[in-house]
Amino acid sequence: MEKVLGYIFEGLIPNSWPSNAFLANGARFYQDTGCHPEYSTPECDNIRDLVIHDKAGERLLEACLPAAEERLREEGLSGEIYIFKNNTDSLGNTYGCHENFLMRRDVDFWKVTEQLIPFFVTRQIYSGAGKVLKVSGKPQYFISQRAQHIHEKTSSSTTSSRSIINTRDEPHADAERYRRLHIIVGDSNMSEFVTYLKVGTAVLVLSMIEEGYGVTGMELEDPVKAIREISRDPTLKRKVKLDDGRQLTGVEVQRVYLDRAQEYLAQQEHDPALDDVWEKWAMVLDKLEEDPMQLVREIDWVTKKHLIQSYIDKKDCGWDDPRVFLLDLQYHDVKRTRGLYYLMESKGLIERVVEEDAVQRAMSIPPQTTRAKVRGDFIRFARAKNRSYTVDWTYLKLNGYWEETILCMDPFSAVNRRVDELLSQVGGLRLYR
Repeated sequence: MEKVLGYIFEGLIPNSWPSNAFLANGARFYQDTGCHPEYSTPECDNIRDLVIHDKAGERLLEACLPAAEERLREEGLSGEIYIFKNNTDSLGNTYGCHENFLMRRDVDFWKVTEQLIPFFVTRQIYSGAGKVLKVSGKPQYFISQRAQHIHEKTSSSTTSSRSIINTRDEPHADAERYRRLHIIVGDSNMSEFVTYLKVGTAVLVLSMIEEGYGVTGMELEDPVKAIREISRDPTLKRKVKLDDGRQLTGVEVQRVYLDRAQEYLAQQEHDPALDDVWEKWAMVLDKLEEDPMQLVREIDWVTKKHLIQSYIDKKDCGWDDPRVFLLDLQYHDVKRTRGLYYLMESKGLIERVVEEDAVQRAMSIPPQTTRAKVRGDFIRFARAKNRSYTVDWTYLKLNGYWEETILCMDPFSAVNRRVDELLSQVGGLRLYR
C-alpha cells in the first residue's frame, strides 16, 4: 500500500515525495494515518470555489492512476489501483472528512459549540453519504458513514475519542483574531450539491451565531446517541430527546436553525450566495419531510439507496448479497469511467452545481481571492526555475537563496509584497499586479 501511495505522490509532486506536499493549485496532499492519501483544499473564501477545489482533488488523484499502475507493471505487478472517496473500509476502520472554518477569537468558543452541536448532529439528513452495515448479522442502511464512529461531543483527538467538534486550535492565521473550528463529524461526499449545502449551511449558521443570532434551548440530552439514532433511520421519522424533554426529528431540529437563519439574513446586507444556500436548504428540508427519495439527483445517501434498491429489485436478491456491499463501495470510486456516482452523472442522473471546465482549471490554478494564490504562484515559479523551496500554510521560502522565511498570515490576502519582491529579484518578473 505504501508503495502504491508513493507512485501516486510521484504523479502529483515529482522528485519531492514526501517532503513537499503542497501543489501548484495551493492545496496540500499528504499521507495520513493508516497509509491513505489525504487532500486538503486550498483556502477558499466562497462556497463555490470550495466545491470546485474539492472536485479538483478527485481529478488530480484520478489523473495519477495510469502512471502509478504502469510503475506497478514495471515491477511485475499487474492490476488496477482503486481510490475511493469515502469514510470507512471493510474492516470497520474510519477516516474523516475534516471541515475547517475560521471563527472569531473574541467569541466564546464553548458557547458557540453548544449551539452548533445540535446542528451538526442533524445535518447528516442531507449530508450523509450512506452506508450498508451489518447489525447483529443483518444488513441495515445508515444515512451517515461517520455517525457510528462518533464517541464524544467535543475532544482534542481525531483518531480515538472522535467527537462532533474537535477542539484543535490551529488557525494557520493571526491567532489573536481567529481560531479554528475543526469539524470531523461529516461524511466525504461525491455530490457537488451536498458539498455546497453541507458547507454552506455551516457557514451560515456559524456566521449568525457569531453575530449574536443564537439558537438557544436546542441542547440534546445525549448528542452521541442522537447522531447514531438519526443515522439508523432513513425514513427520518425517529425523534431524539432534548434537554428540556421535547422530542424532535432531525428535520424539525434543522428547521429551527433554518428559521433563525432567515431572521439573520433579513437583517444583513443582501448576500446572493447565502440567500441561495438558505433557499436550497429550505427546499431540501421540505422534500426530506415529504419523501426523501425526491432528492435522488442531489443527496448522496438517497442516490445510493435508490441505486442499491433498484439493483436488488432487478436481481431479485437481498440486502445481504455481497454485490450490495460492492455497490456501496463502488459508488465512491473517483475514476469517472468506473465509479457508480460518475456513471450516473454521465447519464444526466446527478445534479451538478459547478462546471467541469472550472474543476479542470482548479487542478493547477488556485483560488484567486485568497492566500492560496500567493502559495500556488510561488510554487509554480520555483518549479519553473528548478529551485528548491519550503512551503507551509503560513510561510514560503526559496531554499539556498534569500533565506528569510516569508510569513503569509492573512488567509484573505491574494497578494504578498515580500513574495513579489523575491520573485522579481530571482526571475526578473512580477507575478502580482
